[in-house]
Amino acid sequence: MSHITLIRHGQANTHAKDEASYDQLSDLGHQQSAWLGAHMQATHQHHTRLYTGTLRRHRETANGMETGMRATEDARLNELEYFTMAQALEDEHGIPVPTAPSEFVHHFPKVLAHWQDDKLKNVPERFSEFETRIKDALTEIGQGDGPALVVTSGGLIAMTMRLHLGLEVGAMANVALAIMNTSMHRLHPIGGTWSPVMFNAVPHLEHPDRHHAQTHV
Repeated sequence: MSHITLIRHGQANTHAKDEASYDQLSDLGHQQSAWLGAHMQATHQHHTRLYTGTLRRHRETANGMETGMRATEDARLNELEYFTMAQALEDEHGIPVPTAPSEFVHHFPKVLAHWQDDKLKNVPERFSEFETRIKDALTEIGQGDGPALVVTSGGLIAMTMRLHLGLEVGAMANVALAIMNTSMHRLHPIGGTWSPVMFNAVPHLEHPDRHHAQTHV
């Protein structure tokens, strides 16, 4: 087993109303990615493998980091479809889709709770299927040689923490909401199992001039 560093993509389109329009980095998202890559090079962080999901924002983040590695794309590392599930929650249960960013914080846990309980029908995958694909993908990556970088999304990182910390779905939602753009999260093999040894680290954004770039959405 070799350690895995998970990275959330840079800031995407914050004005999006659907999956397709969300899936692109903002100007700030491109800058966050470049800063992260420069930080990793300056601190001589060593990784031998790079993985991403197949989403545009994953590829753009990885490219902006300029790691010098060719990425292996894996659809199992893609994000849950929040916009699709939010629409299903409204259509099937009458809970409206948020119209303001402040409403998202209270809406997201409701989406996850209904999804986990199989109360959303018109969605691309079940909660258990999302959980299984992440577990399978990270198990395979962990069995490879050398430290791995995985550029992915906040929901996937939150599910990873759920799997390895035994979080119930409400805590998983809180974790997901806390994850910042281009933050780093590390799993390290200890005693034959994965242990989270880093969460939500943004050393490349800690300088006062970059505090504005510590974004969650």
